[in-house]
Amino acid sequence: MTVRAPGDGAEPIRVVVADDHPIVRSGIVALLESEPGIEVVGEAADGAEAAALAAELRPDLVLMDLRMPVLDGAAATERILAEAGAGTRVLVLTTYETDDHILAAIEAGASGYLLKAAPQEEILAGIRSVAAGETVLAPSIAAKLVTRVREGAAAAGRAAPSLSPRELEVLRHVADGRSNPEIARLLHIGEATVKTHLINVFAKLEVSDRTRAVTRAMELGLL
Repeated sequence: MTVRAPGDGAEPIRVVVADDHPIVRSGIVALLESEPGIEVVGEAADGAEAAALAAELRPDLVLMDLRMPVLDGAAATERILAEAGAGTRVLVLTTYETDDHILAAIEAGASGYLLKAAPQEEILAGIRSVAAGETVLAPSIAAKLVTRVREGAAAAGRAAPSLSPRELEVLRHVADGRSNPEIARLLHIGEATVKTHLINVFAKLEVSDRTRAVTRAMELGLL
């Protein structure tokens, strides 16, 4: 477990990097430290350390590998979101893209799922998007998720709740990774109205965040 001294600058995105491979972790840290506006405040070699650091430091984001000792990434994500507070989000960055890994991470509450093979620009953009409250899924991950959840919905025979046309429109933009201000501009409505529509969507889908809302809507065939 490594805790770093706070840096100077105006409100950087404070990140904890969790990866059990020292060389890989060092490479990720070097990439983030070279990027203006992102500050690495801690490093963890396993999921338990990541959860402890998140509870102590309250970072904006934890960049989380999945297969780690002591506590795996999905379990660590669930603990972090329960203990670190609403201000901390988790972005999975891993080499694994099996259906079980994807669903475990999303169900644990991760706000995004990217692959380590992604271009550096995509990883950095993902960090900024998740820190801003958006959902980020690598294209291959999104395709797998759609297939898996639709198959599960068909097997379970779940009935979809009734969303209004505007609520569906807002949800589609959320699924495309757009922020509330962007949605407001596209739909020519106020940002507060967007938030109201999302609150209604969350209630109808029985979820508590954007990622789960998109996942549940896919599962029910709404998207």
